[in-house]
Amino acid sequence: MPTSAYIHIPFCRQKCFYCSFVSFACPELIPRYLDALEKEIKLNYQNENLKTIYIGGGTPSILEPKQIEKILSPLKFSQTTEITIELNPEHINKKYLSEIKLLGINRLSIGCQSFNEEILKKIGRKHSAKDVEFVVKTAQDIGFKNISLDFIYGLPFQTLQNFQDDLTYAKTLEIQHVSLYGLKIDEGCYFYKNPPENIADEDLQAEMYLAAIETLSGFEHYEISNFALKGFESMHNLNYWNNEGYYGFGAAAHGYENGERYSNTENLKNYIQNPFAKYFRHRLSNQEKLEEEIFLGFRRMSGVNTEKISQKFGINFDEKYSKILKKYSATGHLEKTCRGWKLTNSGILVSNVILSEFIE
Repeated sequence: MPTSAYIHIPFCRQKCFYCSFVSFACPELIPRYLDALEKEIKLNYQNENLKTIYIGGGTPSILEPKQIEKILSPLKFSQTTEITIELNPEHINKKYLSEIKLLGINRLSIGCQSFNEEILKKIGRKHSAKDVEFVVKTAQDIGFKNISLDFIYGLPFQTLQNFQDDLTYAKTLEIQHVSLYGLKIDEGCYFYKNPPENIADEDLQAEMYLAAIETLSGFEHYEISNFALKGFESMHNLNYWNNEGYYGFGAAAHGYENGERYSNTENLKNYIQNPFAKYFRHRLSNQEKLEEEIFLGFRRMSGVNTEKISQKFGINFDEKYSKILKKYSATGHLEKTCRGWKLTNSGILVSNVILSEFIE
């Protein structure tokens, strides 16, 4: 049974220009949404002792501490459970941080995106660099010891030096974790219909990514998009990449239980009316499970454990995929490890192409 849970809070004060995630600027619906969410959790949660809980969004910090307590109250967890909440740094104060810490939240994921004030304005963010600094310092002062900052690279008018400066400064804040995401303009976001000027092309995004690996020296690059000080890897996300099960609660949430992937409706009002219906269910075939094991495994910088995969699926991994392995090891995109295979830094840049060849 799952020992991790993702909880989606699909509310924001307003959407950022690059955001195509499922979120809504209608806070008046929050009480009804939380009632529906509580019903879904109570129906589907099987009373496991959870190892990780992740409250994402949207902007979960739009909730009052009492509302967060309402979400957590049906769940069983301990002091060793990693409980993460995503925060936008504006409107966060010491009282708020103190109260959510008392609820058991012990990991903060802060949406920084950039420390450059002009860039923040161009992407529709409402916080300032000083807001991020304040939240980090205040959280540290009251005892939070696991803080992550999110950054986006390839933003409008962002130079390579801007991005490196952001990461260099982030390290001075003595945080434990950094997540990096290349700008993607998907349908549903403001930028899709209103393309911004002067965004990075693929070559510059690749250069930014490789520069980040160097700039974040001292952090372990443990997954394609994630860097952590030793011992501060996101246990919740590792659960995903290790292809383990997890609950998905809330509108648009995805889950994976007993070999079945599912998702809830993205329609907020439909979810509120019926939080029990699954919008999508799919029981994976053995071949699909194998392919997912490979895709998710290659996201980890340690790569895939071929002995484990071979035993789990009754195959000889190196023989089955010998042509692909030889092809990309010869080009320097794959590298043999003591456990199996991993992507090199250059391989990460073309990982979608490489991984597509593992699909049968």
